[in-house]
Amino acid sequence: MRPLIAALLVLPLLAACSTPRVGDYAGREPALELERFFDGYLTAHGVVKDRAGRVTRHFNADIRAYWEGETGTLEEDFVFDDGEKTRRVWTLTRTGEGTYTGSAGDVIGEAPVRVAGNSLFMEYVLRVPYGEGTIDLVVDDRMYLVHPDVLLNESTLSKFGVTVGGLLLVIERRPGQGS
Repeated sequence: MRPLIAALLVLPLLAACSTPRVGDYAGREPALELERFFDGYLTAHGVVKDRAGRVTRHFNADIRAYWEGETGTLEEDFVFDDGEKTRRVWTLTRTGEGTYTGSAGDVIGEAPVRVAGNSLFMEYVLRVPYGEGTIDLVVDDRMYLVHPDVLLNESTLSKFGVTVGGLLLVIERRPGQGS
């Protein structure tokens, strides 16, 4: 019985050690170049999930992205299935080879961004409306370029280390679209 209990206690520690890192995707194709992918007009389509994995909402977004030197701007306009409309404006700043920082109005502090191969990982604290106030959630974003014009994004939302929800979305470039 004691070996079983010991194994059950050690198993979560071993699982935590095996979490994928962005570097695990180095060399994967197509290579994700933020300045190329996030340039021009894009659309996003996704779902919001609760902690049990049930879809609670879905959304669509129009994104306008552009770069000035080492700084990129992503203007994201979301429309949810219940009619709610929100806007988030991300600023991405290149800090080195495969590294950036991200910031937005509802993000607390800066989000470190790491890119390798076809993947982008970033973790940040997002302030979201909750009841009559707000709540701060840790967002673990993992993005994978699966086609030169298609990026999959999977996000885990947590509070005090406990998963409370998630997002799953696809972002598509719209080459040739202009205003």
